Amino acid sequence: MSSLVLPSRPLSLARNVISTPNAYFWSTPTILALAVFLFVSEAPGVIRDFHISQNPLVLENGDVQNGKCTTRKAVFTDCEARLVYSYGGRNYDTEVEVMFVDFHTGDYETDLVISADHPELATMSLGLDMLWNRIITLTLFVVLLGGMSLGMIFLGIRIWRVKGQLRRPARLIPVPVEISAFDRKRGVLSITYNDKIAADKTGRSAYTRMKSGQEPLIVGEANGKAIGMAVRHGNTALPVLLDDRLQRVELTDAERAAALAPLGQQQDGDQAAPALIEEPKKTVSVLRRLQLFFGTLLLIVVGVVGFWLWYVTSSPTQFQSPGMDINNLMPAPLNVWGCEQLKKRFGQDRAPFGCTAADYTSWK
Repeated sequence: MSSLVLPSRPLSLARNVISTPNAYFWSTPTILALAVFLFVSEAPGVIRDFHISQNPLVLENGDVQNGKCTTRKAVFTDCEARLVYSYGGRNYDTEVEVMFVDFHTGDYETDLVISADHPELATMSLGLDMLWNRIITLTLFVVLLGGMSLGMIFLGIRIWRVKGQLRRPARLIPVPVEISAFDRKRGVLSITYNDKIAADKTGRSAYTRMKSGQEPLIVGEANGKAIGMAVRHGNTALPVLLDDRLQRVELTDAERAAALAPLGQQQDGDQAAPALIEEPKKTVSVLRRLQLFFGTLLLIVVGVVGFWLWYVTSSPTQFQSPGMDINNLMPAPLNVWGCEQLKKRFGQDRAPFGCTAADYTSWK
């Protein structure tokens, strides 16, 4: 791998040598807004149902009106209903909505449940059956989306901070970087590179754009990836990828020619620098695709069956989701066997979804 020797004096870099991907400006607020929306819309209902679950009371004379469940993407289910009931000489009328992950097909059966301690808190028994499902789903999505948006905000702040630091002259230290992705559109070359090759590597990624006619300074190849030459500017957090004519560094013509000479490249461009060339896309055979598909399907089936066996034989509660849903979807003989295993351990309690009789409470 070729080396680059730059003058030891402090040097300045051109403007905008570190860029922010355009997608950051719209995707970051969108993802953050989605995380906030999910938390604001779902958290109050989850907290309400958690309080109800501490001392639930099923109202036989309660009225569940306009109940409706909608499944999206074959996984996410939203159920909403109007609950009208009387308790302790007072009348109540409230709207509830629950969201959970489920593979169930068909209708849901539910009762009206209130908190015996706070009768103004009411929900559907379906919401209590899926309570831990809802808690885990909400937590995962909020943490995932919130973490993504906060990470993108942190990266944007780092980029803007680096841009401010690059305006001041500083000592430049050449370091190799891995070119992980690039794209040419409308005469602009967009490049993503990773600082994970140098001895003092940081593992951080950076993004830059080069105008038409500019190419990155490529000095080698490793593991099928092009290796570009970048520089650390003082104590800045991100290295700056250099172009093949060193136009991004404030140098005299003599200094530029002297720096490029060891690399066998001329400043005037008579000898073209190595350029990034897109490799033809590799195709996957039909047989290989079928193997991947059926292999993945087999892993899913094994995982689902294994989880179902754990649920019916070892789960600490009969109201574990998605165990109830998987058991309900099992063929009749397996469903009957599973319900028998659950009844042996929880026969004194209410039957879970998938094992209920016509009254939706007792064991079938």
